[in-house]
Amino acid sequence: VKTFKKYSLMDNPPDFVEALAYSKEEMVVMPASFADASEVESGKLNCIGRWYKPWFFKHVQSFLRGSETKVEYLPLRDYYHRHTKSIFWELEEIIPWGNNVVFRFLLGWAVPPKVSFLKLTQTKAIRDLYETQHVIQDMMVPFDTMAKSLDVFHEQYNIYPLWVCPYRAYSYKSKEAPHRCFLKEPENLIKGKEYEMYVDLGAYGVPRAVHEKRPFDIVKVSRAVESFVESVHGFQMLYADSYQTRDEFRTMFDHSHYDAMKKKYDSMGGFPEVYDKVCKKGQASWAQAATAKKNN
Repeated sequence: VKTFKKYSLMDNPPDFVEALAYSKEEMVVMPASFADASEVESGKLNCIGRWYKPWFFKHVQSFLRGSETKVEYLPLRDYYHRHTKSIFWELEEIIPWGNNVVFRFLLGWAVPPKVSFLKLTQTKAIRDLYETQHVIQDMMVPFDTMAKSLDVFHEQYNIYPLWVCPYRAYSYKSKEAPHRCFLKEPENLIKGKEYEMYVDLGAYGVPRAVHEKRPFDIVKVSRAVESFVESVHGFQMLYADSYQTRDEFRTMFDHSHYDAMKKKYDSMGGFPEVYDKVCKKGQASWAQAATAKKNN
């Protein structure tokens, strides 16, 4: 955690900072910067995007076997798509042998399968299992709560690897206008800066409790994490399922400017609110209201 914070808070930070946590005690921190082809050191070029190469998160995990700092040069396209081939680490649940050297050499060109194809071929039973025993969540929390947040993710999800990356939450308030952003105004700006540092924690996969055939309540666990994140002035990424109530959602996000625009351009309520689009309870209530309106 200290190493991750050190690179993220540098006066002249690297172009990219990322970390993968493989357990409560193990994490690989990866600062990265652009480099010209002429700067590439001999023997350190790694074209990780080639079909026969190991999955990126498995390759990174191998660095845990040593304590020294290692340097690699990745082609830019390969770096941008470093998690694409294995869909982060989700493909391991679908093709457990997918990182095997024989599979990679013979069929590595065929992965990843298109997500739209995977959804198209899902049965209802698989879809239900995916929604109740599988987690895809990104939460942003202030830097000073990073260690505690990692503990909460471990206690509630116990999913590894975890994706970890920094984020600057800016204050957009000025003398002429208040803060106008769906993310609430940051509370603890860095001295001399217009932003507060946050960290994005991404949990993707099947919790250990499910693997060990122990009870796992996705709603209870998700609400516990959401409650903690809101209590530390954090945010939930809106692509993921949310189990908050409407009031809880409005507490987590700043609706002041959104409400003003909603009143001005959709005063009759013809379109769903953000809550109705992303939260389970909102989706259900909007669907019921739409059905009732259609039947009338």
